[in-house]
Amino acid sequence: MTYTTRDVTIVVCAKNEEARIGACLASLRDQEARAIVVVDGGSTDATVLIALNFGADVRISHAGNLPTDRQIGADRADTPLVCFIDADHRLAPGDLARLIGDLERADLDVCQAGIRIAPGSFWNRAESDFLDVTHNVPGERHMIGVAPTIFRRGVFARLRFSGQGTPSIDDTDFFYRLHRDTPLRTGIGSTVITQAHEGSWKSYAAKFRWYGRGDGEFCRKHPERARSMWFHLLVRYPLIYPARAIRARRPRAALYAVAQGLLRFRALITS
Repeated sequence: MTYTTRDVTIVVCAKNEEARIGACLASLRDQEARAIVVVDGGSTDATVLIALNFGADVRISHAGNLPTDRQIGADRADTPLVCFIDADHRLAPGDLARLIGDLERADLDVCQAGIRIAPGSFWNRAESDFLDVTHNVPGERHMIGVAPTIFRRGVFARLRFSGQGTPSIDDTDFFYRLHRDTPLRTGIGSTVITQAHEGSWKSYAAKFRWYGRGDGEFCRKHPERARSMWFHLLVRYPLIYPARAIRARRPRAALYAVAQGLLRFRALITS
């Protein structure tokens, strides 16, 4: 079956994103998706009003965790495909159609886009370099991210976010269970979507610590994977990824990898 953008529901999960969600929804408006669903996780700012002004189908969640909000959005969709986009993603014209093409050509059940960081600070450039070295390589892969990612809706008949994910970061838990419990295929496509990120070291350090708390949640839920996570943060990030970055002549990516690995590990053991 060949899909079009009219076969897609775009889901944006957001909380207190008034500074970023307008630009996100503006970039989605011309993608010609069937519907745009915004699941608001209890904003106290103007996020909901902005989403309504853009004509989005707004669902209010009182769950207090991102995995349940993701599932609310998936359940709202009545299309063959569901695409999760976060408030900091900015789609260029035709990105959604290209992502559908990636899914179909590779015969995947779930396909994540490549990611570029909007130009800005040293850390923005370092993250973009790091993603080029580690993430933006098309092909089948087990551990990917929930957004910006397109799913065949049948995936959610086999596996759900709701009530099963860790409280904050849903990506690792969801895709670990997907490959443990189903034969579904996941991977990275050739479409590259822009992500906006505040460029200060303070904001990046906070992001790394948030990742680390999610790593801790994952290890407590799946203790059989704790040793693998420790290897990931203590070997892959400070050693393997920097070596790969240096070979690719991306020294900023090497520094980014070391900083992320060490701060995530510190947050993991103190969470």
